[in-house]
Amino acid sequence: MEKKELTGKFYDIQGFSVHDGPGIRLTLFLKGCPLRCPWCHSPESQEFYTELNWMEMKCVGVDKCGNCLNVCPHDAISLGKKKMSAKGDEELQLVTVDRTKCDNCGKCAEACTAKALYMCGDDYTVDEVMERIRRDVPFYERSGGGVTISGGECLCQPEFLLAVLKQCKAEGIHTAVDTTGFAPWSSIEPILPYTDLFLYDLKNMDSAAHKAVIGVPNELILENARKIAAAGGKFQIRIPIIPMFNDSKKSFEEVGKFICELGDAVEIVQLLPYHKLGTVKWERLQRNHPILEAEPPKDELVQARKEQLEAMGLKVMIH
Repeated sequence: MEKKELTGKFYDIQGFSVHDGPGIRLTLFLKGCPLRCPWCHSPESQEFYTELNWMEMKCVGVDKCGNCLNVCPHDAISLGKKKMSAKGDEELQLVTVDRTKCDNCGKCAEACTAKALYMCGDDYTVDEVMERIRRDVPFYERSGGGVTISGGECLCQPEFLLAVLKQCKAEGIHTAVDTTGFAPWSSIEPILPYTDLFLYDLKNMDSAAHKAVIGVPNELILENARKIAAAGGKFQIRIPIIPMFNDSKKSFEEVGKFICELGDAVEIVQLLPYHKLGTVKWERLQRNHPILEAEPPKDELVQARKEQLEAMGLKVMIH
């Protein structure tokens, strides 16, 4: 039997990224994540399979299109609500998707002329990804940049991740892995020689609160951080500042102490204040997951948390 070529499942690839490690970078977003953060700004990254998205604002109405109503083999698409057009000169009859019937076959997305229905999740081989990576080599070289592999949780596709990292290092390209840290050590240890920098999320030091809100405890995350540091890995620690979850002085005191334990492995701590920009993406997936809709933290609070960590001897920046 012919061996199937190794592929990775992506939900996005972004060039000219300047927030995912040093310099100008190409960021690869692998699909699938075991965490369920209610503030996630990329909920399309969570599931491990290719899935249907529905962007209402693009729909031109069934009178002008309506192709999706006729092609779904499971009758998952039917007439939905009505809305006024962007110009306000006509009423559009929209459709709705019954997610209990949809199997993400993609036939409706193929038929949708306006691309209001579209599939999220594409498979690439290592060679295909490397071809895209090489196109930006001049930008890496001029800026001290490179490639960042993110997610979702990229460590959930360990074989593909390792293969891309190996090839990047063989070609002299700086590598960064953006991770939640929630993965078995057997997925992390092999990539250590090929990873120049870990962009590592720390969300809450209280494991019970971590599990209650995000769905998983934090012991494995903290243990992996200690092991990476002991093995000589380098970190950029990322802390999302989430209202009502981890924005208190006590919470930052606890996470600051842990970061200090990692010693010289930590190059910088990056604070990521909560924002609402990802809220609309949840609507495209029509899920019933809890979504955090809070007011972003005030600048004064963010600055206070930055100064709190700096007083502990840490280098801190606000994203």
